[in-house]
Amino acid sequence: MRLPLLALLAKEPAHGYELKQALEQTFGAAYPQPNIGQVYVTLGRLEKNGLIKGQDVDQSNRPNKRVYEITDAGREELAAWFAEATEGPRVRDEFFMKLVLAPGAGGSDRLALINTQRRHYLNVMRGLSRLAAEDRDNRVAQLLIEGAMLHLQADLDWLERCQEELD
Repeated sequence: MRLPLLALLAKEPAHGYELKQALEQTFGAAYPQPNIGQVYVTLGRLEKNGLIKGQDVDQSNRPNKRVYEITDAGREELAAWFAEATEGPRVRDEFFMKLVLAPGAGGSDRLALINTQRRHYLNVMRGLSRLAAEDRDNRVAQLLIEGAMLHLQADLDWLERCQEELD
């Protein structure tokens, strides 16, 4: 969560609740809703590390709020994040480890494992389809859902391949 918060603060200073709302509005229901406690803990760490600085702002009839802004060090960290490639395909796949090791360990047969995983992926896809229908106007959320669906379809295709090769 630290780098997305830095990206939001690069746009404009904000307090924790505004940042939580910005994440929710930007990514919609497709993205896991951030916990406000996690937002504030992350902001505290970013400030301690010198990536942001906070300033208390007085409010009438309400407790003071702390408004954060990105520092030069934070901008450098953010630039480095934008410049680096994101982690690619996973080679250490927990499901594949189960699939290969379970028969020898007497844990389960491969077809049962594949079918359980297939049902899981299909349930996730149904949930994503519901989210897409609920959040039609949020183009960012739609792209996020579409990407997740494409990954799930590839995983389903890969399960078919595993079933063909390992049976």
